[in-house]
Amino acid sequence: MPLIPYALTRPFLFGLDPEHAHELTLGAIAKLQNTPAQCLWSQTRVQDPLVLAGLKFPNRIGLAAGLDKNGRCIDGLGAMGFGFIEVGTVTPKGQPGNDKPRMFRLPEADALINRLGFNNEGLASFLANVQRARSFRASGGLIGLNIGKNAATPIENAADDYLIGLEGVFPHADYITVNISSPNTKNLRALQSDEALDALLSTLQEKKLKLEAAARRKVPMFVKIAPDLDESQVAVIAQTLQNNGIDGVIATNTTTSREAVKGLPHADETGGLSGRPVFEASNRVIRLLRAALGNNYPIIGVGGVLSGADARAKLQAGADVVQIYTGLIYKGPALVSECAAALARV
Repeated sequence: MPLIPYALTRPFLFGLDPEHAHELTLGAIAKLQNTPAQCLWSQTRVQDPLVLAGLKFPNRIGLAAGLDKNGRCIDGLGAMGFGFIEVGTVTPKGQPGNDKPRMFRLPEADALINRLGFNNEGLASFLANVQRARSFRASGGLIGLNIGKNAATPIENAADDYLIGLEGVFPHADYITVNISSPNTKNLRALQSDEALDALLSTLQEKKLKLEAAARRKVPMFVKIAPDLDESQVAVIAQTLQNNGIDGVIATNTTTSREAVKGLPHADETGGLSGRPVFEASNRVIRLLRAALGNNYPIIGVGGVLSGADARAKLQAGADVVQIYTGLIYKGPALVSECAAALARV
C-alpha cells in the first residue's frame, strides 16, 4: 500500500484547476521517482503474467496514454504496480495544444472532459525521456509508445507524421500505438474510415516490417479507436486491421457523446469525455471487435474502469488486458492493485 493514502491528497488536488493539479502531480513524480521518496505511492506489483502479441506482460493492468504525454514519469508511475505503461501521444514537432482551460472534472459522474489537443514537447524530447526510464523496464514492465500527427499537418499528409513517429519510437518501444481516435485534433477521426485507414495502415505496416528486418526485432503495432462507432464501422475497422497484418487494437479512446452527463456542470464543454460514462460504450466496441476478430486477436480494453469489477467486465467483453487513466485520477494508486488482483483471479 502507498505510504500516504490517496484519500488524504485527493481533496487538495481536486481543489486546484484540473490541468494544474495534473502537472503538479507529474512534476512531483518526475522529481521523486527512483528515490526513497517513491515509497509515498509505490506498491508491490501483482504477478499475473500473460503473453500477448509476443510480449510477456507481468500483469494485465496498464496505464493508458494521455496521462504522461512526454514520457517523463515512466519509472514513478510504474512503481504503482502497473504491468505496462503507455506514454504519449507524441507528435513529430512539439506543440502547445488547444487554448486553456481545456480540462474539466465531472465528479458526480467520475468523469473528465479534455480538449488538450496532443500538447507535447515533440519527438526528440519524448525519446530522451523514454531512454532515461530504467527501473520499470528492469523489473519486467512493458512500455508502449503512442504516436499521432501534428495539428498543423493537413489530414491528407497525416501518414508523413505517423511515419516519422514510427521510425523515431521503434528502437525504444515494446509496442507502438497509432492514435487515430482523439476527438481533439481536427479531422483526425476521419482516418478511421475504410479507405483512409487502409491507406494509412498499409503504409505504416510496410515501414514497420522494414524496421523489424533491419533491427532483427519484432515490435507489435496497435491501433487505438473511438467508442463512437456503429457496428458496421467497427466491422470495417476489424477487417482492415486484419488485412494489413496489424498486431492488435486498443478500444477505446474518449467519447464525444454527452448522453450520460446531461445537466452536469461542464457537460457542454467540447472535448473527449472519459471515465465512468464511457464504460459501456467501450465494452460495446470491445464485444463487436472480439466477435469480428476471433478469439486470438489481441485487444486492449480501456474506458471507465474504476474498480476491479469494472476491469473484469472488460475481460468478459473480450479484452485481453486492461488500461486505466481517469480511474487513477479518482481512485488513486490503490486502483492498480485492486484491478490487477481482480484479473489475476479470472
